Amino acid sequence: MEIGAGLILLAAPSLAIGLVFDLPAVDAGVVLGRVAGAALLSIGAACWWARRDGGRRALVIGLLLYNTAIAVLVVSSSLGSPGALLWAIAALHGAMAICCVWSLRIVTSPRKGA
Repeated sequence: MEIGAGLILLAAPSLAIGLVFDLPAVDAGVVLGRVAGAALLSIGAACWWARRDGGRRALVIGLLLYNTAIAVLVVSSSLGSPGALLWAIAALHGAMAICCVWSLRIVTSPRKGA
């Protein structure tokens, strides 16, 4: 899903922003900047954690940060007035963040017989 969103944003950013948001072109840059900031922050966090644990938890931590940031940006209306599609995006990213927390819980739990 994220690959598709990324490809659409790379190929036709105005079209993608127009489908999700009802914003003038000036605000589209702010939206893309905030989403890109969340993505870069998550990549940085994943790299930071990878140097400590060899990458086992790092990817999940990066994804947790990204999904939480997107959900918070939508809910706080930092990406514009949430419509039905934006609420669906927030719910989906919130659910993915919960999955990441669950995955981290499983990764950090002790193994039987270890």
